[in-house]
Amino acid sequence: MNRYLQSREVILSAAILMLILLISLRFPAFIAPANLANVFNDTSPLMILAIGQMIVILTKCIDLSVAATLALTGMVVSLLNIAAPDLPLVVTIMIALSLGAVLGMVNGLLVWKLNIPPIVVTLGTMTIYRGVIFLISNGKWVNAHEMSPAFKALPRHVFLGFPLLSWFALAVIVIAAVVMTRTTLGRAFYAVGGNPHASVYTGLNVGRTQFWAFTISGALAGLTGYLWVSRYAVAYVDIAGGFELDVVAACVIGGISIAGGIGSVGGAVLGALFLGVIKNALPVINISPFWQLAISGTAIIIAVVLNSRANRPPGRIILKQSEPAA
Repeated sequence: MNRYLQSREVILSAAILMLILLISLRFPAFIAPANLANVFNDTSPLMILAIGQMIVILTKCIDLSVAATLALTGMVVSLLNIAAPDLPLVVTIMIALSLGAVLGMVNGLLVWKLNIPPIVVTLGTMTIYRGVIFLISNGKWVNAHEMSPAFKALPRHVFLGFPLLSWFALAVIVIAAVVMTRTTLGRAFYAVGGNPHASVYTGLNVGRTQFWAFTISGALAGLTGYLWVSRYAVAYVDIAGGFELDVVAACVIGGISIAGGIGSVGGAVLGALFLGVIKNALPVINISPFWQLAISGTAIIIAVVLNSRANRPPGRIILKQSEPAA
């Protein structure tokens, strides 16, 4: 019983339920099934990106370029749709995934082969990717009337009561859970982050494992890039600007340790849902959405403190006072 009470996933699930109930006291329609489905759908892009970020953080790295990768991929597929509006959507999605993976590989190679700190690499590529968007678009927007109807309709298409955007998120969650718990690669992510030096002795290549983590994160950001621009029917240079903060916050709130080696797909998803509920609730209860940044920053600090205390190994008692003989 104590194990479940100490589980970050259980505690976070309870916090989300309590938050929803408190909001419903002010606005009862918030807990309507249709509205909760909309909250999940609105949070789907964040969940997909948080899963990719989780994998990177598990390997003792961080990817601050996910939002820029999303934006660049979204702009590329938008311009491609203008040039070839009859291109099958399957091909468009594969191009988005592939381009995102290539951008992630750039990060991974710089970290692996040049041994540059991940935060420096991804800060640099974040700026570069934003600059490339400006170059290929000449600073112009791609608006809804320039996109084909099929390109815009896919994320909004409803299947079994949920938009396909939600189904994409659910598919990513299931696949990621299987990879992280049932494959050698998933176990390697945990091993490399938990103890890089011991991993080397077991035959794992730390740099190569981190490379694949960045590649997966980039591919998921690429997929989200298409889903984002098609859902909102717009693409521009600053799309998803600052969204990397929410992605990191979702991971940290979900119990993914910034020291690496600790975390779960469920934790990342619940962290994203926690932020999603807050984001959707603020306008409902007449609180400025600008408070979301302050709330996200505060949540990160609190979560880091809790994570560090929970993951701190207990000290050993070197000297113990002997008990008096009876």
